[in-house]
Amino acid sequence: MSELSLAAIVQALGGELYADSDLRINGLASLEAATPSQLSFVSNPRYQQQLRHSQAACVIVSPQLKDEALLRGACIVSEQPYLYFAKVTQLWRKTLLANASSDDSKRPLIHPSAVIEPGASVHPTARVGALCVIERGAQIGAMTELKSRVTVGENCVVGDRCLLHSGVVIGADGFGFAPDGDRWEKMEQLGSVRIGDDVEIGANSCVDRGALQDTVIEDGVKLDNLIQVGHNVRIGKNTAIAGCVGIAGSATIGAQCTIGGGAIVLGHLHIADHVHISAATVVSKSVSKPGHYTGFFPLDDNASWERNAVTLKQLHRLRDRIKQLELEVKK
Repeated sequence: MSELSLAAIVQALGGELYADSDLRINGLASLEAATPSQLSFVSNPRYQQQLRHSQAACVIVSPQLKDEALLRGACIVSEQPYLYFAKVTQLWRKTLLANASSDDSKRPLIHPSAVIEPGASVHPTARVGALCVIERGAQIGAMTELKSRVTVGENCVVGDRCLLHSGVVIGADGFGFAPDGDRWEKMEQLGSVRIGDDVEIGANSCVDRGALQDTVIEDGVKLDNLIQVGHNVRIGKNTAIAGCVGIAGSATIGAQCTIGGGAIVLGHLHIADHVHISAATVVSKSVSKPGHYTGFFPLDDNASWERNAVTLKQLHRLRDRIKQLELEVKK
């Protein structure tokens, strides 16, 4: 079982420790589930009650919750508890890896079942999992890890320190077809995909290759599971996108944006830097100013929803009537 002393954590990550520095923890957990030998955190003052009743050995808190935490027991005070806890998880993972068996540490960087075509380039420090396929001309950067069954299409580039989870497809054909009477003629997708450094892409997500120019995912982007990125899309630095988002072709998303789960971004739109889109929102027009945007119809019982939907259909006619009444009043 792996253990870390609180002193070692604070020495590595900073923060103010209010506890016995020799106290050791053997796991990380939520406030509700933590045992007297585990470390937890709280970042929202709304969870003060859970903090009071938590059995955790130590809790990471903000300065605002310091006094409340001390009434309960040991704590580490940090300006950003959630960020601090994220760094603790990284430190914990390093500890687990350091304590791993020598046989595990010597496992091959490239799994024997992986297929790497001639002409592909995989950095010597990259790790390629079982049943991965890396096609000709593709490039995989330093310290990048491909989990099982990842496919990187021809001429696509994945930067350094990236993590692609199981089932990710980089460089599938974009959805391009020209109508020809009753049939469709395929538009060959001649671009590729360029992924920057420190990008993480969740399981079963797909990033399509560009039709002519490349699809681009810039440094630090984080994509959740089951995300569709269409051809010629560009996603700016450090943008984070939650699961089941669909981004249609040629959309441009700025840097430092967030997009909630299940949202849809229509094609050829431009979203500025520092824009935050709520879950399930359909982005049907470009967004030029930073801010938080929401566009969905709230949940209601079905009968009420149907009445509201009928009213919504009448809004245009009601607007015209109001305009006419305003004109009559002015006379």
